[in-house]
Amino acid sequence: MTPSLLTSLLAAGADAPPFAVIRREREPVLDVLVGEVVDVDLLADIPLDGAEVLALVPFRQVRERGFDALDDGAPVRCLVVRERETVPVPEAIEALPRHPVVVDDLDVDVSDEAYAELVRRVIDEEIGRGEGANFVIRREFAGSTDAAAPIAVLGWMRALLEHEQGAFWTFAVHTPGLAAVGATPERHVSSIDGLVSMNPISGTFRHDVLTEADAAAASVDDRLHAFLHDVKEREELVMVVDEELKMMSAVCPDGGRIRGPYLKRMSRLTHTEYLLEGFSDLDPREVLRRTMFAPTVTGSPMGNACAVIARRESTPRGYYAGVFARFTPTARGYDVDAPILIRTAYVRDGRVSVPVGATLVRHSDPVGEVAETRAKAAGMLTALGALPRAATSAASTPVDDARHESLLAARNDHLAAFWRAPQQAHERRGVSALVIDANDDFTTMLAHQLHHLGLDVRLVPWHEAPDAASEDLVVFGPGPGDPRDGDDPRIARMRGLLAARLETGRPLLAVCLSHQVLADLAGLPLAPLPTPRQGVQIPVQVFGETAAIGFYNTFSAIGPHASITPRLDLEVASDPATDVVHALRGPGVASVQGHLESVTSPDGLALLERLVDGVLSPTALVP
Repeated sequence: MTPSLLTSLLAAGADAPPFAVIRREREPVLDVLVGEVVDVDLLADIPLDGAEVLALVPFRQVRERGFDALDDGAPVRCLVVRERETVPVPEAIEALPRHPVVVDDLDVDVSDEAYAELVRRVIDEEIGRGEGANFVIRREFAGSTDAAAPIAVLGWMRALLEHEQGAFWTFAVHTPGLAAVGATPERHVSSIDGLVSMNPISGTFRHDVLTEADAAAASVDDRLHAFLHDVKEREELVMVVDEELKMMSAVCPDGGRIRGPYLKRMSRLTHTEYLLEGFSDLDPREVLRRTMFAPTVTGSPMGNACAVIARRESTPRGYYAGVFARFTPTARGYDVDAPILIRTAYVRDGRVSVPVGATLVRHSDPVGEVAETRAKAAGMLTALGALPRAATSAASTPVDDARHESLLAARNDHLAAFWRAPQQAHERRGVSALVIDANDDFTTMLAHQLHHLGLDVRLVPWHEAPDAASEDLVVFGPGPGDPRDGDDPRIARMRGLLAARLETGRPLLAVCLSHQVLADLAGLPLAPLPTPRQGVQIPVQVFGETAAIGFYNTFSAIGPHASITPRLDLEVASDPATDVVHALRGPGVASVQGHLESVTSPDGLALLERLVDGVLSPTALVP
């Protein structure tokens, strides 16, 4: 049977009405959706009035979470579906244009040399100064075409269907003034019958062999095995899992569980990925708002990552790193399925652009990150006809799956079991806790673990925290930045709140940045570490017990192990060789440098419970 709706779109050419054509991963059919376009300002305004809706959500929408973004005025563009057709993939491929439109005049906005220098500056000036663990900085390949946008994106979609593999969605969309085509590997978030899923993908193995010496030195299988052993790639994935668990903890009352890791194979790249799952009864638009946007395209912590992007990128992102959200009506309301807008080409007035980015961490090699951006762009640029198609693909080269699967599974041996298993809450203790967020959503995970331990938890941002909290326990959270910077309003406020709580003699716990501020109040010096510890797991001695804990810090307090601080009379737990302080404690007071809530902390929950029990002992519960 000839696909009638798809055929009519092709026949209409430049006059085609707004449409989207979508194939989800491994589905034998694709959906052809035609409708009318409605632009809205806020996610809450997406018109869920009974019809299916597709929404292109731009990166600037992250401002709804209070984060920075360069503003290009891009709207939330909604396609309200009025007609639809389902077409088997072979029939669709046959109907789509046979010869993709070629893109000419290919260029890149940031040269290889300039991008490599930018990588160095971000590592030195952002990660090296405690602004965050990782950041994604984009560059953009661009060219031109004389073809009508509707025909161009449908022709390029055929090339992607024929030659790309492993895409979560392959799609083409046409709206007035904007068309796009993509093969995105990564779901950002879905909420189907209350099951919320996120799919962090990070770590990139390039199938291309850079030199003949490389080809002679190792097979694709051996190179892939070495990639899976690479510390930088492993830490990169775990850091984005942590960041998305923060979001899951904000969306799902019972937190999230991780599954994986898995390999995601595409035509020119293989990635590593996890799947995160939890349950929520939130409106799907609110699920989307609370999870803007994926750390795999921004960095962490999210707020500072957006600020760094605004500082380091010279132009707005448009729809790159946003999502293409499909809202489907159901008996209980709406489901949403939202892949990330990456590996996507945009067409505006004959200009074709392909934005790509690389995740920059402390181990990043600038030359390697340049090559990664080119490899990420290559699949799309090949479909556009801007690059020649390779005769063979390393993706089809046989590899030893069992060898790699066992190595992937072994990664979980070093992760927190709490986030990999059903989370049964303890009986309620009748104890209240206030958690103060210092601009790092790790506090959502921390609050979730405290709730799991039986506490009644309230979470507030630092600028809304009360001067005198009535809760039985106040937990001062982690955050980015230099703890010595008294001119930073956030640091100054956290210092004042800590001092006020200490004066009451009532229980408190301080984590990471707040631990450093407490150490400063206690008279210990603070100093930058020789090498930032971002996403690093270290076994440390904490008051007589060894605990494997994840660290995300650039600065540290310094003090001899088992000493007493010059002020506040706190006991110090530190590395005997370096005097780097791991924790402090005193009557009703405890602090820890590591992130006990992190997926990189297999002993984190047990240590958190020990510290909480210590500060909540009867002698600490002073009225």
